[in-house]
Amino acid sequence: IARQRHQKRTPDFHDKYSNAVLASGATFSIAVWTYVATQIGIEWNLSPDGRVTPKEWRDQ
Repeated sequence: IARQRHQKRTPDFHDKYSNAVLASGATFSIAVWTYVATQIGIEWNLSPDGRVTPKEWRDQ
């Protein structure tokens, strides 16, 4: 039967910095996508108001 270690191991890179790396990556990603969505001139066409004109009715 293998013995289990009961002493605490020393923290590695992931123990020390995982939350900081995750937060900085998320912040960077949000910043880049915000820039892309607002600054490069994409016409999003979110609302059809003013773009759709009704056709005239014809009596047959």
